[in-house]
Amino acid sequence: MKSAFHPKPIRYPQSWDELPGGEELKQAIGTVCDELSERVFGYYLVKLGNLSSEIALPGCAIRNQVAQTQQLTTASSLISMSDNLPYVENSVDGFLLANELDFAQDPHEILREVDRTITANGYVIISGFNPYSLTGLARFLPIKRGNVLHQARFFSAGRIKDWLQLLGFEIVEHRHILFSMLFASHSKGQPASWQQWSSRYCPWCSSVYVLLARKRTIPMTTVKPKWKVKPRFSAVGASMRDAASRVNGN
Repeated sequence: MKSAFHPKPIRYPQSWDELPGGEELKQAIGTVCDELSERVFGYYLVKLGNLSSEIALPGCAIRNQVAQTQQLTTASSLISMSDNLPYVENSVDGFLLANELDFAQDPHEILREVDRTITANGYVIISGFNPYSLTGLARFLPIKRGNVLHQARFFSAGRIKDWLQLLGFEIVEHRHILFSMLFASHSKGQPASWQQWSSRYCPWCSSVYVLLARKRTIPMTTVKPKWKVKPRFSAVGASMRDAASRVNGN
């Protein structure tokens, strides 16, 4: 597997406001993540990173939601790095990573920490920027070069799926959202009809994808041997009794 470690630190956004169309992004991603979070049950859910901490999940059944950020923000409830989680093993029922991997220096380490701390059959929701979209292509153009979106790493959904499956996660659902070039400003957003048409006929070109994955733990079962032990007895005794009875009868 190709390493995703970046030798230099990635510019990390403090909030959605630093991204072009940040409010539209936050609303669209938040709506989908809230729908997917309705499947997550348990005691604790962690919103990992600055962007995730600003996503509201009113539809989630888990009420103990921890907003973990790298720096103190208005939404923070815990300050810690995403690649060194302060939780014990098998203690978190769900994770939300809203574009957290796009701005990570070592996304593999973050996913390993998620795998270490998530419970058996726990869920993880991950959103990311699609490199094959108009937004992914526009990042190579001199458009708003100072914007933090140019620093995003744009990992494809297929690559994220491979990483998750190697860690024992099952991909439950894959959503495609925001069929527009995010570097351009859309004050009113794209028409709903355009979004629906694009989602149906060319989902691969969406600017953002959202994945829902579930941790699968295979239980250990006893392997029974295929060979059978033959009983150690002989029919000689029965034959002798039959023979004796025939002699006495004669």
